[in-house]
Amino acid sequence: MMRSLILACLAVTASAAAHAQKARYIFYFDQYHTTILPNKTVTAGITHVITAFANSSLFTTDPVGEYVPFMDLALVRALFDPGTKVCMAIGGWGDTAGFSVGAANDTSRKLFAKNVATTVKKLGYDCVDVDWEYPGGNGNDYKQTPNSGKVFEIQTYPLLLAEIKKAIKCHSHELSIAVPGREADFIAYTAEQVPKIDKIVDFVNVMSYDLMNRRDNKTTHHTSLKGSLAAIEKYIELGFTPSKLNLGFAMYAKWFTTVPGQNCTEPIGCPTVALENPDGTDPGKSGALTLEAGNIAPAPPPATLKGTTDGTCGYGTGLRCLATDCCSQYGHCGNGNDYCGATCQPGYGRCDGFTVKGSFSKALANSQYDSDNGGQWYWDSDGIFWTWDTPEIIAKKFDEIVKPKELGGVFAWSLGEDSYDWSNFLALQAGVKRL
Repeated sequence: MMRSLILACLAVTASAAAHAQKARYIFYFDQYHTTILPNKTVTAGITHVITAFANSSLFTTDPVGEYVPFMDLALVRALFDPGTKVCMAIGGWGDTAGFSVGAANDTSRKLFAKNVATTVKKLGYDCVDVDWEYPGGNGNDYKQTPNSGKVFEIQTYPLLLAEIKKAIKCHSHELSIAVPGREADFIAYTAEQVPKIDKIVDFVNVMSYDLMNRRDNKTTHHTSLKGSLAAIEKYIELGFTPSKLNLGFAMYAKWFTTVPGQNCTEPIGCPTVALENPDGTDPGKSGALTLEAGNIAPAPPPATLKGTTDGTCGYGTGLRCLATDCCSQYGHCGNGNDYCGATCQPGYGRCDGFTVKGSFSKALANSQYDSDNGGQWYWDSDGIFWTWDTPEIIAKKFDEIVKPKELGGVFAWSLGEDSYDWSNFLALQAGVKRL
């Protein structure tokens, strides 16, 4: 019996090794963008799809908590080429608590890993992606739990990864991680720890985007040639094997509110308003817009809209809010800045003036390419700075980063976010074909 298990593990390992010879082409698939999905011509060539997210706290208990994927995995597989691997992502932005508990000691690490393996086997996943994006600190909770209280995670993070890898090797074999692109967030990725992590994981998804966030006070590109290259070069310097690294792409633009009275003629260094509250929460002065049809070329609301009965509203629903309510960018009725501010959906409820979508239309029509840094940008005189990738920049990143640095592949967030014309998606596909 033991000999059979060993042979089975060896067979899985050999199969994965053969698969790894092909350039990795990965898309995350999240539950919030499932209305319009690409057809199989667009998704052709994708090697891995990673469903997001299972909450990390599910894996800290005995018995294990139940994770229910947002879409049946058979339906997920049907969107892609035969043989495309489907991975379970654990964590994501804002999810740190379960990882901290799971990594704490040898007993908790073994339990966490056993629970991951049990869930993967039960649901039929092929691989696991650990999205503990900020071990050691700088996560969403950094104001509530200061980095000084998370120093131990720098040491325990690789130990948790090792336990997970050992537990899943006969079920899914591949273990990947998502890592931040801003060097200030590389807290757990030290010259001492990176070589340990490199030996454990099969590949690393470098989030070479979100390079500007709400903790900044001056404008810069959230994704650019220069910024993406800097992230990759730093990780290689720290000890990651280049062929294990995947360059990350974002299927969304980001916007930031600049200080009133400014005239921002350059993309770098224009002062912003306070983009984060003192307690670390979001005041609504920055955000992201996906490259979906509803954001790039939104159709006017239908002439006849039904009043909502469940609090949902907005583009694609045919529902409007009550007269006193606003429809948020996420399609929920309510009041306050999250609902009525710059990101509200006009026509589906009340809006209090300026809208981000109107600004984005101007950005798309009048944007500029920053040749010094390799990023697309626009500053709206209403005080909004925009930054995003284009198909042309994506192609440049393949030629100037992925190929010369001999990376193992690319990945993108996320599957349904480029639905206007799939142009960024197709630029990724074309780039992978050239590898």
